[in-house]
Amino acid sequence: MTENPKQTEAALIDGKAIAQQVLDEVTQEVCQLTAAGQAQPCLAVVLVGEDPASQVYVRNKLLKCQQAGIQSREHRLAVQSTESDLLGLLETLNRDPQVHGILVQLPLPKHIDEQKVIQAIAPEKDVDGFHPVNMGRLMAGAPDRLVPCTPLGCLIMLRHTLGERLSGKHVVVVGRSNIVGKPAALLALEQHCTVSVVHSRTENIEALCRQADILIVAVGRPELVRADWVKPGAVVLDVGINRVERDGKPRLVGDVAFDEVAAVASAITPVPGGVGPMTIACLLRNTLQAYRQQQG
Repeated sequence: MTENPKQTEAALIDGKAIAQQVLDEVTQEVCQLTAAGQAQPCLAVVLVGEDPASQVYVRNKLLKCQQAGIQSREHRLAVQSTESDLLGLLETLNRDPQVHGILVQLPLPKHIDEQKVIQAIAPEKDVDGFHPVNMGRLMAGAPDRLVPCTPLGCLIMLRHTLGERLSGKHVVVVGRSNIVGKPAALLALEQHCTVSVVHSRTENIEALCRQADILIVAVGRPELVRADWVKPGAVVLDVGINRVERDGKPRLVGDVAFDEVAAVASAITPVPGGVGPMTIACLLRNTLQAYRQQQG
């Protein structure tokens, strides 16, 4: 009896390269708009407090805006700022016709209600796609919705990897957050996939994950998904970014045990360098979309 051939290691899905393609498209269109005498698209970014990770994220977003020709405005509020202070700023930005997109960097200090803040952003300027109106438009399949950036990035990566072969695939989404899990499931349904969503209360979660042609993992638990959770040949998108200590040194790892799963999957995103760059690229894509819709 002949032995089964060894599964070759998964192809890396290069998030940096795909994100650059998205950014190049945005940059080209912004250049065409400004060359035609149109105003620059403008993104307002609001940061409350001095969380180090949030400051890095905001700095990276502002840098990408500059590179793409999108005007950016940074608004910093002290950590002791009240909820009313933040809501007042958002009201001003909502009314400003020169601001086309508004992003409030999360998480917020504990004394501020995140949901109240998200709902205070005008839906047409909600480039994070978290407002209930945009979530409802996503559910309804409306063309004028703004889609959460990370799930949108996942979809673009899947299209890049699978093309027309995406239709009909069984997608299993691990995690049911409003930021990633739920919108990722809705986007996969729009692509004519069969979709399952599993979470912390799911029974036989490993067996359900093993049925997936495409596995999208977004739970914030370091290396939760092991090789025996994954069907040979599956495509795996790892949304998690977790800081852990290995051999006395800090490391970034995903929600997937990369080395194990790469030996089983056909394609996989690395951490870092996978889904992360796509999130910022899709933020700029959403800002351009919001600008176009507001300009009519």
